[in-house]
Amino acid sequence: MPSLAAPFTLPATLTVAGPARLPTRFGTFQLYAVSDAKTGKEHAMLTVGDWQADGAPVLLRVHSECLTGDAFHSQRCDCGDQLEEAMRVIAAAGQGVILYLRQEGRGIGLLEKVKAYLLQEGGLDTLDANLALGHEGDARDYQICRDMLAYLGVTSVRLLTNNPHKLDALAAWVTIADRVPFWGGEVSANAAYLATKQARMGHLPA
Repeated sequence: MPSLAAPFTLPATLTVAGPARLPTRFGTFQLYAVSDAKTGKEHAMLTVGDWQADGAPVLLRVHSECLTGDAFHSQRCDCGDQLEEAMRVIAAAGQGVILYLRQEGRGIGLLEKVKAYLLQEGGLDTLDANLALGHEGDARDYQICRDMLAYLGVTSVRLLTNNPHKLDALAAWVTIADRVPFWGGEVSANAAYLATKQARMGHLPA
């Protein structure tokens, strides 16, 4: 369990519980729950090791909730693969953090995500489906990461991502020492989805 480098005062809207030991098939993590009174959402932080012992950049994955991929193992996306790979890589490294943010469907929620699925089955890609429903292409908000990382005493990271927008957002609060290329597995069911993320949403190649 990491030891905080200095006391950090949480905003009044946030409450943290933990850490509690979380054994998984990838290794044992420390689990924190973060409740945000402003949004009514509860997020999670999974940590391994004590990064403050050597001051090296922390291996970090910021993962937005994907019920269909994370829990139901959907192959329409690579989200579940990415979460499992992040857990495997961080556990194997013996040091790192996963911030699990409750913002389903790139921030539009499960109901709207299923509506977007139906539009995709009618021929739209993942981006145009969200736009057709009146949503942004990506409505995720990473603001809460600032307080989550400050609470953990994380100031420099190696970020597991291929999303340049995530890099830009986090760079406002922590030093991005390195980007670690990060894709899930490609199968026939998600090939068009992955191609759209690169061609139309700016995601970087692996």
